Amino acid sequence: MIQAAERTYTVEEYLELEVNSEDRHEFWDGDIRLMTGGTPDPNDIAGNLLVLLKSALRGKPFRTFVADQRLWIPARNIYTYPDVMVVPKPIQLQTGRMDTVTNPCFIAEVLSTSTKDYDRGDKFLAYRTIPTFQEYLLIDQYAIHVEHYVKTSPNQWLLSEYRSPDVALSFNSFDCPVDISDLYEDIDLNA
Repeated sequence: MIQAAERTYTVEEYLELEVNSEDRHEFWDGDIRLMTGGTPDPNDIAGNLLVLLKSALRGKPFRTFVADQRLWIPARNIYTYPDVMVVPKPIQLQTGRMDTVTNPCFIAEVLSTSTKDYDRGDKFLAYRTIPTFQEYLLIDQYAIHVEHYVKTSPNQWLLSEYRSPDVALSFNSFDCPVDISDLYEDIDLNA
C-alpha cells in the first residue's frame, strides 16, 4: 500500500495557522506538531519556578516568560514554547515578528513520561544552537529530581543532578538561588 506523503509547511503558513489557532503547535523544519495539554502538577512546577525567578530578577536586566511565549531557533528552523525562559534585556525578536523571541539565556522544561526523552534529546540539541543559551533546567514532575546543565565553554556542558528537597540551586546566568523544595510546593509526589 502506498502512503500519502505528509504535508510540509512553510514558516509563513505555520505562523499564520498558529496566530489563528486556539492550540499551540511546534514547528520543526516544515512539520507542525500539536503540543500536549497541560496538567496541574507540571503547570504548578513551571509556575513556581516562574514566580521565584520573577521575584528574584525584579529590577534586573532580564525578562521571564512562561509556556505561551514562542521561541524561534533559526539554526534548526524550529518554533517551540519552552515551559519557562529567561531572556536578557533587551529581548531580541525574530525579524518582522512581535511575538517570537530569539535570545534566551535560560530555559526550563518540566518532564513528563511522554516528553522526557524529547526534552533531553532533540529539543536540547536544538536549544544548544542558540548563541545566548547558557543554562537548561529539567524538572521531573513525578519525583524530586532536577537536572541542571550549564554551558562551561563552546561545545561543553556540565550536568549537576539534585534529588533532595533541601538543596538550593544557583544559576550562572543571573543571581537567583532557588530552593528545590520551593519548585515542588503543592505537589503531592505520593499521589
